[in-house]
Amino acid sequence: MEFQAIGNTGIAAVITGEVIVNNAEDGVDLIGNAYYQGFDKILLYKENLSSDFFDLKTGMAGEILQKFSNYRVRLAIVGDFSEYNSKSLRDFIRESNTGKLVNFLSSKEEAIDRLTV
Repeated sequence: MEFQAIGNTGIAAVITGEVIVNNAEDGVDLIGNAYYQGFDKILLYKENLSSDFFDLKTGMAGEILQKFSNYRVRLAIVGDFSEYNSKSLRDFIRESNTGKLVNFLSSKEEAIDRLTV
């Protein structure tokens, strides 16, 4: 996993084409690695998350996002979420997007805008 700093915004963009978050421990590792390098905002792509993250029945999304909340690290997840038909997941995404801590956005530019506010 590699981070790319986005200007002087304190945002770390995760640069990898692999799934790097398979469980809550991976989420904590991501937070720790970013924070150690001086970042408190992370831009992550949907493809970097296990498909279990988007199945709310697994509890993985809630557990991981709770870690981001506990450590006060902001997260923007970028991707096309229209493929998910689950009403509960759509509600979860909509609710997350009302706050500033975790957001699900369709583009890197949107994510940067949201994380710099």
